[in-house]
Amino acid sequence: MYKHILIPTDGSQLSEKAVAAGIEFARFIHARVTGFTAIPEYRVPSEAELMSKHAISLIDYERDAKRQAEITLQPIADRARAAGVEYDAEFTQSDRPHEAIIRAAQNRGCDLIFMASHGRRGLSALVHGSETQGVLTHSTIPTLVYR
Repeated sequence: MYKHILIPTDGSQLSEKAVAAGIEFARFIHARVTGFTAIPEYRVPSEAELMSKHAISLIDYERDAKRQAEITLQPIADRARAAGVEYDAEFTQSDRPHEAIIRAAQNRGCDLIFMASHGRRGLSALVHGSETQGVLTHSTIPTLVYR
């Protein structure tokens, strides 16, 4: 069966439900887990931001991104520890989370991606897109969608 599961999260309430289910699934099948999150990429400040001194430096942004990723991934670490599931974590900066999820699963040698679906439909799905749909469309790694 599956030996290494990637569980991506954006920290949302729905993602947290998928995290809990993914950890329980991993415990049941004796698999290890890698928690993953993608933080938006750094944006070069505009001239107006620089002039108004509202710009953030790349160094500060990277420090803040790391801190945010740690906060987002902590619930997975806590649940894995409580369930006795082997755990590690990864984060990256990406404006295309579905591509980052697939790349992380490939780089870590994961044989399953376990992720939530926000269930967007209609205009909302068109406007916001679906990272889950992107993973399902482009990944060769089996993906279990938790709704």
